[in-house]
Amino acid sequence: MSSRDVFRWPVRVYYEDTDAGGVVYHARYLNFCERARTEWLRSRGWEQDVLRDQYHVLFVVARASLEYRRPARFNDSLDVTCEVARLRAAAIEFTQRVEHSADSAVLCGVSVRVVCVDARTFRPKPIPESILESFA
Repeated sequence: MSSRDVFRWPVRVYYEDTDAGGVVYHARYLNFCERARTEWLRSRGWEQDVLRDQYHVLFVVARASLEYRRPARFNDSLDVTCEVARLRAAAIEFTQRVEHSADSAVLCGVSVRVVCVDARTFRPKPIPESILESFA
């Protein structure tokens, strides 16, 4: 996947995403990024239940690092980006950003490592070749 292959997913900030001050609660950024990665996977033709039931694999977060730059607020329209920074035999490292839709200002930068595991044992497992090919 080239560095120019950036997937974007729109997100609206709901009241439930905010704290008492109307600012997005810090952990919600992880939810926004999870949605974008799920939709990135779907855009490549993969549903997570199919991966679990037919391929017996799950993708689980092994590491996440967030850098907050500016707050998002109630009712903001955001874009969450998702791009593969590194693809390994049993892991994918993603670079993600949460941006204001209006001006593309980066609100939060995120680095996530997702590991492929066997759905039955939860042990790391190589990403099946047919799945890997769709990521290229």
